[in-house]
Amino acid sequence: PGSAALIVELASDQERWDRFVAAQPDASFCHAFAWGEVIRRTFGHECLFLEARDPAGATAGVLPLVRVKTPLFGHFLVSMPFLSYGGPLGSAEAVRALADHAVALADGDGAGLLEFRSRHELPLALPVSHRKVTVVLDLEPGNPEAAFKAFPSKLRSQVRRPQKEGVEVRFGADQLAPFYAVFARHMRDLGTPVLPRRFFEAVSAAFGERAWFAAAWLDGVPVAGGCGFTGGGEFEITWASSLAEYSRVAPNMLLYWAFIERAAQAGLRCFNFGRCTPGAGTHRFKLQWGSREEPLWWYQHARGAAAKTPSPDDAAYAWGPRLWKRLPVPVATALGPWVVRGIP
Repeated sequence: PGSAALIVELASDQERWDRFVAAQPDASFCHAFAWGEVIRRTFGHECLFLEARDPAGATAGVLPLVRVKTPLFGHFLVSMPFLSYGGPLGSAEAVRALADHAVALADGDGAGLLEFRSRHELPLALPVSHRKVTVVLDLEPGNPEAAFKAFPSKLRSQVRRPQKEGVEVRFGADQLAPFYAVFARHMRDLGTPVLPRRFFEAVSAAFGERAWFAAAWLDGVPVAGGCGFTGGGEFEITWASSLAEYSRVAPNMLLYWAFIERAAQAGLRCFNFGRCTPGAGTHRFKLQWGSREEPLWWYQHARGAAAKTPSPDDAAYAWGPRLWKRLPVPVATALGPWVVRGIP
């Protein structure tokens, strides 16, 4: 339709893809071509990276689409699984053409749900869910002190407390292992299956310095950790966790401040706290920094009752977290990746 005359289902030119994405104002790190390799290597899912081309053969739009299909949870086409964004990107005509093509794929293959996770409103007639929001803090590039001074006094003291207790935050690819140790333990405590460590290793290999890993240490022990991405003048902390037994010291407060400080020092204009459910505890935590929320636009094409991806908040899966919390950490860490691969 329109000027998007051709849809290429298995786009293979990474340089062409990423060059197009870099030129789009609504692009995110979730649109990077590298995610295809990360997801294939980690989970074995089929990745249909769709590219719309105009009659002259130029790229007019892209859509990173992943098929998530398991016997336990069902069949989904998602852009992008395990992330918050990644919906169709490009001209309005290309976005519609890509969406139409994806709908035809979903209907033809019997997928229960097709979901485009977008940070922005798209020119689509599909039903949209705002069940998630993201929370962002505007920064003065190069001036982290301005951000700190703008915090309420109580928040500043909460950041200083772990510093006084001797907590130290370290950044670098070598912090992947301590980050993951905390993350796996924290997810077990929440009753949620954990992403595999090889996922983060693939992320580190694919994204290099665009992926930031950090861990907060106390007395030689990692007690909090985070991982996120830079792109488009912004840093998003995509995964973060801390150990409950150290909550009195509040290492997560220093961890978040260290990421905010680093983002400002790097000349970025925005710190993104990542997605959350409105009204949840994580939502309140993210808003206390003087940040603002943005609704997410998750467009859906569902077959039958499959109106959203599986969640432990659903009554049908409520037994899962109760059972998971009782597992020893090594067992939960070993079993988690097998389960989570089907929960996009």
